[in-house]
Amino acid sequence: MTAICVDDEVLILQLTMSMCSELSEITNVEGFSNSGAVLEWLQTHQPDIALLDIDMPGMNGLMLAKEIKEMYPDTAILFLTGYPQYAMEAFSVHATGYLLKPVEKERLAAEVSYALSGRIRKREPAHIEVHTFGGFEVYVDGRKIVFKRSKSKELLAYLIDREGQSVKRASAFTALWEDAPYDRPMQKQMDVVIRSLKGTLEEYGIAQILQIKGGDMWIVPDEVDCDLYRFIRGDAQAINAYHGEYMSDYSWASLTEAHLDHRQKNRSPL
Repeated sequence: MTAICVDDEVLILQLTMSMCSELSEITNVEGFSNSGAVLEWLQTHQPDIALLDIDMPGMNGLMLAKEIKEMYPDTAILFLTGYPQYAMEAFSVHATGYLLKPVEKERLAAEVSYALSGRIRKREPAHIEVHTFGGFEVYVDGRKIVFKRSKSKELLAYLIDREGQSVKRASAFTALWEDAPYDRPMQKQMDVVIRSLKGTLEEYGIAQILQIKGGDMWIVPDEVDCDLYRFIRGDAQAINAYHGEYMSDYSWASLTEAHLDHRQKNRSPL
């Protein structure tokens, strides 16, 4: 694992690099005293973790973190600073950890271990995986589901978005067709969409995730491994996997996207 340390105070930079070099997870440590040198190095190298001082002249640590995340979204960010008022801003740029100076070696070791744990120990693939960050896709044992109708896929996405809440057929119709009238022909069209969705889920052996009773439909959250649900539970990997895009193909998803953005921006330090 490669770590980069950035601090304009040379003695603190050298101390941080020294502590990092003694950690078993880290095999290579690079040090920089200004953001410009870091950005040049990043053109040809990808770090696994970046330990950044926040209060630096020119491009500060928060701005540098955003640049790093845009280039390498999987890089873990760990802030080291003497100013606790930056805590909320630190987590708005998907930081994994936050330490106040002077940094103790034991605390640093714990934070680095936590930050790198997602890269060292990959999550075991789930039987049913639902991806909502970016586009919407569903996988069964690693195989992506192919839907016969785009509206059936969107209906499943909408039910996933509702997090297990019961949804009336008319409400689902409004989400899928917006201003179209829910008249008899469109009610029949909705029937076709629901049957197609049920058929697809049965084909892939996961019919149990969808429940229908009368005019109500809902998803069983416990039956799926969903990045949205893990984000809500505070899972660190899901939090860091969210980069401001949620079910980007569907206009109705913008409300949940705004809610995720707000939670990410106002998340308290872990």
